[in-house]
Amino acid sequence: MKIFFLSTITVVTLFLSGCTTTDGPEYSGNSYQEIKTYETGQVTAIRNVVISDNGAGTFVGALVGGVLGSTVGGGRGSALATLAGGLGGAYVGSEVNKANAQELSVKLDNGSNIVVVVKGKRFVIGDRIKIVKNGNIVEQVYKLD
Repeated sequence: MKIFFLSTITVVTLFLSGCTTTDGPEYSGNSYQEIKTYETGQVTAIRNVVISDNGAGTFVGALVGGVLGSTVGGGRGSALATLAGGLGGAYVGSEVNKANAQELSVKLDNGSNIVVVVKGKRFVIGDRIKIVKNGNIVEQVYKLD
């Protein structure tokens, strides 16, 4: 029964992950209906930074670790394996969900200087970029051609 349960979870997860698209930028919730502003500028300095886990990796890791741990042993051993699996999964999940990012110092075309943190993209000094904002919240950063 446990093997059937784990197999079902794996199949559903793989199926749902196949439904995502990566053709373009992703906006959350209803933010696509809001008017955005943008600024352009040139990257003048870069510092590599790490963005810590927001809790999602820890939660998913603990859940998966607990489920996998519960399949090991029997009786009291099963309870200990579930606990150990949950704790180990939480640690691994939090480490995996940390994101490597770049802190970009940018000289805007209007002459001012700003700093913006970007994850999931790689920039080099001298790149011309476009920063899409919603108020003071950075929504996207693109390299200009």
